[in-house]
Amino acid sequence: MGTTYTVALYGTDRFALDAAVEEAFEEVQRLDLLMSNYRADSEWSRLNREAPRAAVRVSEETFDLLSRCLEYSRRSEGAFDITVGPLMKIWGFYKGSGRIPHRAEIRTALARVGWRKIRLDRAARTVRFDAPVEIDPGGIGKGYAVDRMVQVLKGRGISSGFITAGRSSMYAIGAPPREPRGWRVEIPNPHGRGKAEFVCYLKNQSMATSGSTEKFFNVGGRIYTHIMDPRTGYPAQGVLQVSVVAPGAIDSEAWTKPYFILGRKWAERSKPKDFQVFLCEDRSENACVSLQ
Repeated sequence: MGTTYTVALYGTDRFALDAAVEEAFEEVQRLDLLMSNYRADSEWSRLNREAPRAAVRVSEETFDLLSRCLEYSRRSEGAFDITVGPLMKIWGFYKGSGRIPHRAEIRTALARVGWRKIRLDRAARTVRFDAPVEIDPGGIGKGYAVDRMVQVLKGRGISSGFITAGRSSMYAIGAPPREPRGWRVEIPNPHGRGKAEFVCYLKNQSMATSGSTEKFFNVGGRIYTHIMDPRTGYPAQGVLQVSVVAPGAIDSEAWTKPYFILGRKWAERSKPKDFQVFLCEDRSENACVSLQ
């Protein structure tokens, strides 16, 4: 999935821990074969090729995952969109270093973006696109993989562990030895002041972070981030960084984008009670808040 996964476990049986880690990594490899847009033979790539022409029967796992993605889109008023891929490409964030596209390019890309163009038939378990859109797992893939790894590890009896995907999506199983509060995670200040802005202790919780310092380019003193507003076709503005603590990694990863795009007031109104959101706005003074 174009990222690095790490696992840290505590236990008394080294061989059991090694076997659990190996099985967890095998699960990530399975998901890469299922979802990766970099693989022409993945189920998601096949959907992108065939679903604009006809309904495609898919695995139950893919159907359920796409159903969750459409629900994220509905609840976020379209700020989360699994079809945002064409915009990421024309802005140079797919494999390049970033560029400002012409307005005509943006209009063309927007015609190929839109979660409402995805039609799911649960009875037949098929997926059909009303237009040539392109689903992209980049907004939820790492979180979903981390959740699946957690299920594998817990199924192996692991009671203390920490899983990360690319340092931006993570899950804490239980607590580490000698720290009953949980696994300590520092959320950095996006202004790069060399200190943690917030400190969390995660225990059977996930956290994901999205920020303008991950992937961006600078033109004329203006920062263009990789977090794209799929409704306008332009990178989101006004927020520097969002971290979300949630029960599941797919939820924390998916919701960082709407909170980043729609901002603090929307996050205050809309976040579930069991979520915690750390949000830093793009202002001259320190504008980082914790929403609980």
